[in-house]
Amino acid sequence: MKRPYYFSDSISLDVKVIVQYLFKWLMIGLLVGLLVGSASAFFLVSLDFVTNYRIDHNWIIWLLPIGGLCIGLSYHYWGQSVVAGNNQLLDEYHTPQKTIPFKMAPLVLAGTLITHLFGGSAGREGTAVQMGGAIADQFTKLFKLSAKERKTIIIIGISAGFASVFGTPLAGAIFALEVLAIGKLKYDSIIPSFITAYLAHYTCAYLWGVHHTSYTIPTVPDLNHETLWWILMAGIAFGLAALLFAKSVHFWGNLFAKWIHYPPLRPVVGGVILAVFFGTTQLYQYSGLGVPMIVDAFKNPSHSYDFIAKILLTTFTLGAGFKGGEVTPLFFVGATLGSALSLFIPLPFALLAGMGFVAVFSGATNTPIACTLMGIELFGGEVALYMGLACMIAFLFSGHSGIYSAQIIGIPKHPFHQHLKGLRLRDLK
Repeated sequence: MKRPYYFSDSISLDVKVIVQYLFKWLMIGLLVGLLVGSASAFFLVSLDFVTNYRIDHNWIIWLLPIGGLCIGLSYHYWGQSVVAGNNQLLDEYHTPQKTIPFKMAPLVLAGTLITHLFGGSAGREGTAVQMGGAIADQFTKLFKLSAKERKTIIIIGISAGFASVFGTPLAGAIFALEVLAIGKLKYDSIIPSFITAYLAHYTCAYLWGVHHTSYTIPTVPDLNHETLWWILMAGIAFGLAALLFAKSVHFWGNLFAKWIHYPPLRPVVGGVILAVFFGTTQLYQYSGLGVPMIVDAFKNPSHSYDFIAKILLTTFTLGAGFKGGEVTPLFFVGATLGSALSLFIPLPFALLAGMGFVAVFSGATNTPIACTLMGIELFGGEVALYMGLACMIAFLFSGHSGIYSAQIIGIPKHPFHQHLKGLRLRDLK
């Protein structure tokens, strides 16, 4: 006689499946977190070394064309399969083709260090995310993961790289889920993403002792109808700055591709122009990451032209073919713009700098939730409403644009743009 089915049997089965799921991804997350966190620690220490060397030897910026040639040749002869960078990770998630080659990690690491050593204006997020994705995807075959599980492995690679390089595990975990499609979160991978982000952050910050820059917002006014108005005005400015940055990245990339058909020559030509600019103007504060100027934006009002200069130089550097990332320059743009807006907006300049820091990033990557969490992790819970409102407004006013052309429009930002649903940003005219 067949035993009757009891509801308790279903509960027991669910608990067993959940425990197996958690154990599996805890083990995978532990491996990925340790490896990616260690890779980020090595990258950050190396980046700090080459940056300090460049600051102490400014003449080295004249060798930027040679550095560009090394990057161009390495990707032309050995990196054709990984040249798409962050966009390749997004494409592999949406339309899987093959395992991301491990060589993506050492190539982007070397390219970024060369860029910063010789004074290119770039960031570091792209490097960490690409290293994370390349390392994590190697476990697909090792653990014989299914197609759906492979999507999760790409997500945890992104979250591990982001969380460890910036020291923001909550933001890193959500960023990896939010960046895939505008307006949608991939909740089916949320637990592995959080596990791996925290483990990678812990590995980098505590096991290896690599510290991140700290920022302080000493004064936070009460939120009222007047401050809401000024937050709206600032958020619009941050969104438009994000739009300008995203459009400029694609503009310079397309321009170099149109006029210089041999790819290794693009960073050489770009390097010559940048070297002449920095060497003759002595405006070295806009080279590299620009962290000192970001920190200063929280202490003193910035010049009105600082953010424009960084947009122009970073987008030109990346468009020419140098490696790195866009996020830290976006922090620079946002912080200096916000700090400069204090001349017109009656809010503390440190608060405006913090709002711009995360809001411009939100508009350029279309990840307002992750950026809000980053603001809370970096500046404290008392600024949560300011950060959240600024990020949401910037996200809305940056339009359907972004630094990641492979990003899919899951839910359009505006009701009258429903025809854009399902398109990638690069498909938009």
